[in-house]
Amino acid sequence: MAISTKLMMRQGQALVMTPQLLQAIKLLQFSNVELAAFLQEEFERNPLLETQEGDSGIEAADSPPGDDSRADDAFEGPQEGDWARQDLAVDSATLSADLGADMSNAFEAEGPAVSDRMRDEAPDGAGLSATSWTGAAGGGSADGEAPNLEAYVADRQNLHEHLAEQLALACPDPRHRLIGQAVIDGIDESGYLREDLGEIAARLDADRAEAELVLAIIQTFDPSGVGARDLAECLAIQLKERDRYDPAMQAFVANLPLVARRDFAQLAKLCGVDHEDIVDMAAELRRLEPKPGRAFGGAPIQPLVADVIVRAAADGGWHIELNADALPRVLVNHSYAAQVSAAPTSATSATDKSFISNCLQNANWLTKSLEQRARTILRVASEIVRLQDAFLTHGVEHLRPLNLRTVADAIGMHESTVSRVTSNKYMMTPRGVFELKYFFSASIATTSGGAAHSAEAVRFRIKQMIDRETPDDILSDDAIVERLKASDIDIARRTVAKYRDSLRIPSSVDRRRAKLAQACMAAH
Repeated sequence: MAISTKLMMRQGQALVMTPQLLQAIKLLQFSNVELAAFLQEEFERNPLLETQEGDSGIEAADSPPGDDSRADDAFEGPQEGDWARQDLAVDSATLSADLGADMSNAFEAEGPAVSDRMRDEAPDGAGLSATSWTGAAGGGSADGEAPNLEAYVADRQNLHEHLAEQLALACPDPRHRLIGQAVIDGIDESGYLREDLGEIAARLDADRAEAELVLAIIQTFDPSGVGARDLAECLAIQLKERDRYDPAMQAFVANLPLVARRDFAQLAKLCGVDHEDIVDMAAELRRLEPKPGRAFGGAPIQPLVADVIVRAAADGGWHIELNADALPRVLVNHSYAAQVSAAPTSATSATDKSFISNCLQNANWLTKSLEQRARTILRVASEIVRLQDAFLTHGVEHLRPLNLRTVADAIGMHESTVSRVTSNKYMMTPRGVFELKYFFSASIATTSGGAAHSAEAVRFRIKQMIDRETPDDILSDDAIVERLKASDIDIARRTVAKYRDSLRIPSSVDRRRAKLAQACMAAH
């Protein structure tokens, strides 16, 4: 059989995702912060895109569209000619008579003096008007604009800058300052030295003993405990400054795992002191700062902005709407695109017209994708509220088990679409702000064969049981299982242990020790 090349045609079907479809899917799973960053890049790339603050244009699910008229259109402020008049009253008595109000406390004491000085310096009062008077007395600039208050706000000093200033005073030797700066660069926001000291010394071609000496100097800086390599060293530094690092306290700090478990009996043997001294040492340790750099803060915390707002309606239902602050309004400048397209060829090249045409197409598709994203989020949120009405009315104990397929079938969408909508999206309810995925939880069967319970509701019941414990009545996992089965919840012991670990609740033995330790501290 001879091998040869030939040309053949085949007909087939294939699913191809266009760039526009990929963009719509990507926008759907974006959080409001990621969406704002993406739109900022699009604004810089596309000259036809504009943003407008205010109403997002997406109305509530059960409310009629609002009036688009703006209140500032009906406001008639002073015209330009009014500000240029020279016969405006500038003294408090005339203004009080004109306005019908007491103006005795509306002027600073130095206001008239400044105004008199200006009149003395100006020949025959020339150049003085109401605008210049208010600018001098009110603190405004010469052109009438308000001062920039942010220019007078001091920048907050971070931890590294605070340590660098102390290093410059404590280490006159330039070599030690160089090593110290490298050590400070390895300190994280909590105040701990995370980089290996030997690697820092090797990188600077210095001896480890010299690096240890510089680190010891840095550990004396403010805040107390900074530059430590672990929690035990951090606490030891603070105790040394307080002159409380005796041999008993040294043994106490060296056994922090026992301190965490409140095993005071074993700690008393290791430290060679009685039980009362152990309680005092534990109380003193609690007054120390485990994260010295926390006072200087860290990266700016991004505030949580809810995507959906749920309010109680007058008819007993729920009013669901999208948060306008989380939905930036994107506009397309069609007039600019038409102006460029209608320009003669001599003034505008074919490349420019093609670029504007592509920008117009992308801008139109982006606005449609954003509108579709908003409506999809609203549909999914409305179905979640309908299914979890008991949770919004009565609390976590009435949270229903829910999965993605149930919501997807109810609104006629695919599970993957619902999954993208619920990722990094938040809902503000009368009971707090919750992530949309919070309302989806596994189901736990009942002993009587009735309606299943939500895993989140069972986890909440376990936490309530443990919160009501007393030092004489600590519930084991088996006891919790028995109480849950008495409440018609069929659950295994390993499931209770898993839920307890997810809530960061220690075992019954550790909880008993903690309760006893708290009782001893309170009695002491």
